[in-house]
Amino acid sequence: MNAIKPTHTSTWRVGFAAIVVALIIAGMFLTAGLDLTKDTSASDPSLSIMVPSSFSEVARAVSPAVVNIRTEKVVKGGRPAFRHFRSPFGEEDPFHDFFEKFFGDRPRREFKARSLGSGFIIDKEGHIVTNNHVIENADKIKVKLKNGKEYNAEIVGRDPKTDIALVKAKGLKGFQTVKLGDSDAVRVGEWVVAIGSPFGLEHTVTAGIVSAKGRVIGSGPYDDFIQTDASINPGNSGGPLVNMHGEVVGINTAIVSRSGGNVGIGFAIPANLAKGIIEQLQTSGSVTRGWLGVSIQDLTAELADYYGLKDSKGALVGEVFEGDPADKAGIKAKDVIIEVDGKKVEDSRDLSRTVAEVPVGKKVTIKVLRQGKERTFRVKIMKRTDEKETLAMKGPRDKTDVGMTVALLTPRLARRFNISETEGVVVVGVEKGGPADQAEVQEGDLILEIDRRSITTLEDYHALMREVKKGETVSLLVRRRTGFVALNITK
Repeated sequence: MNAIKPTHTSTWRVGFAAIVVALIIAGMFLTAGLDLTKDTSASDPSLSIMVPSSFSEVARAVSPAVVNIRTEKVVKGGRPAFRHFRSPFGEEDPFHDFFEKFFGDRPRREFKARSLGSGFIIDKEGHIVTNNHVIENADKIKVKLKNGKEYNAEIVGRDPKTDIALVKAKGLKGFQTVKLGDSDAVRVGEWVVAIGSPFGLEHTVTAGIVSAKGRVIGSGPYDDFIQTDASINPGNSGGPLVNMHGEVVGINTAIVSRSGGNVGIGFAIPANLAKGIIEQLQTSGSVTRGWLGVSIQDLTAELADYYGLKDSKGALVGEVFEGDPADKAGIKAKDVIIEVDGKKVEDSRDLSRTVAEVPVGKKVTIKVLRQGKERTFRVKIMKRTDEKETLAMKGPRDKTDVGMTVALLTPRLARRFNISETEGVVVVGVEKGGPADQAEVQEGDLILEIDRRSITTLEDYHALMREVKKGETVSLLVRRRTGFVALNITK
């Protein structure tokens, strides 16, 4: 008689087999999942999504070359400072006059002002790169290494226009250096590390990514910043922004913050911009830049259309200075410079940076568009001076028949008049007793509308003003610090 075996035995075997198969399949998916974390950049760099497991190796390699910088300067003519509580009676402190009366006339005295910053050692001679604003006007400079040793330092050279300075520590021994990398090769989204002394907290390491490149923040004609969300705070100035290979790709310089602390928007000077500056500072203690002899501006879409151009790339010549290189070569106002020695010109800042880097005395080939046709000129670059730079930064400006001088808004004019807008026409001069003066137009007024029609360029301004006949009244809408102001000028 055949025995019937319990079914649970066969069920157990089937269940066990199912579990084994499931584990094998899960293992296959897990393996495939793990493969996604591998760096695929060897086969296709664009597919690399690897996240660093640690920043410690970068920090370990670079930190010994990063220094804390302390400066001291004697400020003459200081008075006792008083912090007043906010008054419940309004913005003005009613006790201000009281303190001024009883303490304001006391003899001025000297006091020592101190500041903190960061820097990094670049060679075996002990040269240290930092920001100009960290050491500017300092009477004493001290650098402190990670090992705690302190050294006196002296200024080798500085360049306020790019906010780069070079100092040298006296008797520096047993130190490590760091290499300047290729900032042009840095990509948006790459990991970077900032090392410095925020708020005096020495050798603080923070990490983030490159948020953007080529940022213009209105600090000068050579703005070309790397933006990062790596935490940067006061005291980080002059410290390095480092890539994952331990190379310095930027010099931490500025932040955007209402509170004074980090909000995820920091800026660093690109290493490639700094290299030439550092070399000149090390050689001569100063920086010599090339000068073309023109006042330039960006091409708006409207201007590009007006000149019949395919796009708005290039720099529009607003003025050619008599006797300077461009004038001698034959370049004229309204030419659009599109190329310098084979390098395409993107905008006015790109042209300024390119020409500034040309050695003085060198001849360059400049290609322009004139009335829609390409023309080529050979120009011998001369030395740029502060006086020349002042001319260039004034930008195109015109004196009008209503007694005021207007100019296209530039970053420098925006800073001068505390204007937040990035484009427009601004009043830079008012003739005493003229129609504009009688209408209470002020320097720094940003003209938004003429007879209720918007303007953003000098061409807009002149086109609308030409429509106004002598003796007629024109209405202006301007923005000034107090808000919008409507003005009526009789031409």
